[in-house]
Amino acid sequence: MTFILLLSMSILLIDFSLNDPWKITASEFNFAVETEIPENQINKDKTYFDLMMDPGSKQDLIINLRNDTDSDVKIHPIIQSATTNINGVVEYGLNDIEKDPTLKYKMDDIVKVENEIIIPANGTYELKLTVEMPKEEFDGILAGGITLQEVVEETNTTNKNNKGMSIKNNFAYVIAILLRENNNDISPKLKLNDVFPDQVNSRNVIMANIQNIKSIYINKMAIKATITEKGKAEVLYEANKENLQMAPNTNFNFPIALNGERLAAGDYILDITVQSNGEKWHWKREFKIDGETAKKLNESDVTIQNDFTWLYVLCGALILLSTLIILIVFLKRKKNKVIRK
Repeated sequence: MTFILLLSMSILLIDFSLNDPWKITASEFNFAVETEIPENQINKDKTYFDLMMDPGSKQDLIINLRNDTDSDVKIHPIIQSATTNINGVVEYGLNDIEKDPTLKYKMDDIVKVENEIIIPANGTYELKLTVEMPKEEFDGILAGGITLQEVVEETNTTNKNNKGMSIKNNFAYVIAILLRENNNDISPKLKLNDVFPDQVNSRNVIMANIQNIKSIYINKMAIKATITEKGKAEVLYEANKENLQMAPNTNFNFPIALNGERLAAGDYILDITVQSNGEKWHWKREFKIDGETAKKLNESDVTIQNDFTWLYVLCGALILLSTLIILIVFLKRKKNKVIRK
């Protein structure tokens, strides 16, 4: 079977498209996973769930788990709505990305699963997901996924009497869940929400928050963005990215790197264009960077080398002044000696 895989903390990014197969990028697990594809699956060649259901209907989905080790395997199943990360990649697993306000139905409100399960040593477990669709009919896609991550028992070596459970950086399966109630066409629509200075990996960037307010995927996105100072034509910073994707009803921050340059306070203009499958969105947005924010970000940017020119000038001036004072004192003493004679 083919699945999206991730690490519990460090996510292995997988390309996902409704037109492309899923790809495996990790293989070391203490358990195996196989989905039972139901009759109402839209495309039975897929191994993730992509279902057409009626409003208010209820259905159980089955995931078969197998443990080939000699020890029990404990799993925490977690249901999440799909999100879009800063790289323009859709995520179906556990993360800390905030849900978009246009998301009407959260996946964990619609799909219920046990909080904790144990796959016995050299045994199997039939995991049941209960799906209960909203009673009100909706157009488009509800996108999300289930994360199946092993919980590992650890002993606190610093205190033998203190034992506890913790989640290590172990591999986990993530299986997408896509739910629909009809095939009605939806026109895509993006919004530019905000523009602001920020950092990625302790490096200064200008963020453009782009929002997909419709319940459809935005595929094969190409984004071009430039930053200019207000009233000037010279492009200060730019970014060009292709083959991005947004999940339904999500937003993400698109970064425009400063490449080691210092943020300067002032008024700026963002010019950004997004294209996807013949659709095009273009925005021009004025934004301001205040001095305090620029100073704070510049101080924590690891690529900016501090300019000590002022210190060299000050030291030089002090040396010159000291030399001048010594010279004056020397000449004054010499003059006094001449007068005494």
